[in-house]
Amino acid sequence: MGDELLATEIRGEEDIFTVRRVGREAAAAAGLDTQDQVRVATALSEVGRELFAQAGEVAVRFVLDGAAGEALLLEMSHPHESGEPPATGLDAAARLMDTVDRTREGDRVVVRLRKRLPSGPVPARADLGATRERLAHLAPVTAVEELRQQNAELVETLEGLRRQSDELRSLNAELEETNAGVLALYTQLSAELEETNLGVVALNAELEEKSDQLRAAGEARKRFWATVSHELRTPINSVIGLVRLLLDEGADPLGEEQRHQITLIGDSGQTLLALVNELLDMARAEGGRLQPELGVVDVPRLLAGLSDELAPVAAQTGLTLLLDGSAGPETLVSDEVMLTRILRNLLANGLKFTTEGEVRLTTRTEDRMACFAVTDTGAGIAPEHQALVFEEFYRVPGRATTGTGLGLPYARRLAEALGGDLDLVSAPGEGTTVTLRLPVPAEVSGLGHVLIVDDEAGQRAALRELVGPVSDRLSEAAGGFAALELAAGDAPDLVLLDLRMPEGDGMDVLDGLAPGIPVVLVTAIDPAALADPRLDRAGAWVDKARLTWPILADAIRRAGRGSTGA
Repeated sequence: MGDELLATEIRGEEDIFTVRRVGREAAAAAGLDTQDQVRVATALSEVGRELFAQAGEVAVRFVLDGAAGEALLLEMSHPHESGEPPATGLDAAARLMDTVDRTREGDRVVVRLRKRLPSGPVPARADLGATRERLAHLAPVTAVEELRQQNAELVETLEGLRRQSDELRSLNAELEETNAGVLALYTQLSAELEETNLGVVALNAELEEKSDQLRAAGEARKRFWATVSHELRTPINSVIGLVRLLLDEGADPLGEEQRHQITLIGDSGQTLLALVNELLDMARAEGGRLQPELGVVDVPRLLAGLSDELAPVAAQTGLTLLLDGSAGPETLVSDEVMLTRILRNLLANGLKFTTEGEVRLTTRTEDRMACFAVTDTGAGIAPEHQALVFEEFYRVPGRATTGTGLGLPYARRLAEALGGDLDLVSAPGEGTTVTLRLPVPAEVSGLGHVLIVDDEAGQRAALRELVGPVSDRLSEAAGGFAALELAAGDAPDLVLLDLRMPEGDGMDVLDGLAPGIPVVLVTAIDPAALADPRLDRAGAWVDKARLTWPILADAIRRAGRGSTGA
């Protein structure tokens, strides 16, 4: 498919020159540049000359090939009885054109030469008609005229090559200069990099030394806190005890002012004791030794106790203290002492830094978390100080009332030890809300096969009563070796394991139990005190003395066993 520009024949040697000229003109009309025009004309003349010498008659067609005129097609044919065309002309054409095809079609041998055209608009039909008219009326040329034309083309080509050679020499000179600059820059960068590497090595050594110093300082600080806290508690407790003796009704009578002064001494001693306890707990938390003692916390009773304790403080400053636990959980599996300390700390902070209005504690449950929000109507905290208040000993500038700077860091440490977190939202002039979030254990059911391992029959019975309603099947063993035999024949879905047993202890069971079976230690021994890496195989621990279903259910959940309900 295409638009034919001209069809002609080569019947004599002068026709070869004419076809060459037509090819050059057709290439120009198709939009090819001067060099491609010369390539087309030369390929035509080489192939046409050989075909004419072989067959004595060659048909030639000039076609814009393709619907969009993608290529200039030069088609040359002769009767096939003349034989195959020589390869010399075809080889030359293959170097000048994009494709060269030779086929037999009927009784003729057809050679097709294609040259791709540059991208651009396709010549319009009117332009093609004018091109056909011009090509059809091209006058035949003589060998001398064609030689003159070829010489002109050669001169132009040689001039182009000279220009390209000059440009190439210039580019080579620039490249040599650039290479010299690159080499010099590489040498300089290599030297600087080597110097930098030496500096980095020295800096790393210095940083490592500083890290060791910081680590040693941190350890020294923790030891200092622990030592000082322990050393201070004895005299402080002595002071508090002496104050109680002096204020006792059976002691010698005191004057009003004396009683007042001694009461102040007692209050100061209590404050100092609380600070020492906080320091000691902070040191334990940093060392990973602050372990909560989980139990079932009666939340309304805890809040009522805090209200009774802090209401006099609020009354002295003219503030309203409200503790509302109606929207939160009634009970919670947690460490009641730690939870009390956190909430007392948050409420005391609110009362300390609020001059008028109220301090309110509200509870709610969201996303399986029990939330305790303490909101005050105080001055608020600027954004740039909100993260810093959780750093130890940091105090917000400009506050008339000051503290030790340990309250919020201490509360956050305790919250993390309980598996929760503590965050703060505040704005200057709008008060502050600090929210404690603690996990709420989900309901446990579908325990499957539960293996109870304990040498005490009473303890096995207690565990059987607790997990029986939520398990499909129960097995019991009075020793570690018997438990391993049971587990080998019928793999349990959960193991409740005591540590101290006469016939194979809990360590033997942990060593021999197949991987992937959840284990909850139910024992009176604190695993942390044993410091045995084999205990890492257990997923949770429950103290026998505090064994209740909520605590056991929480441990089973932490060990990763049992489906949970909403």
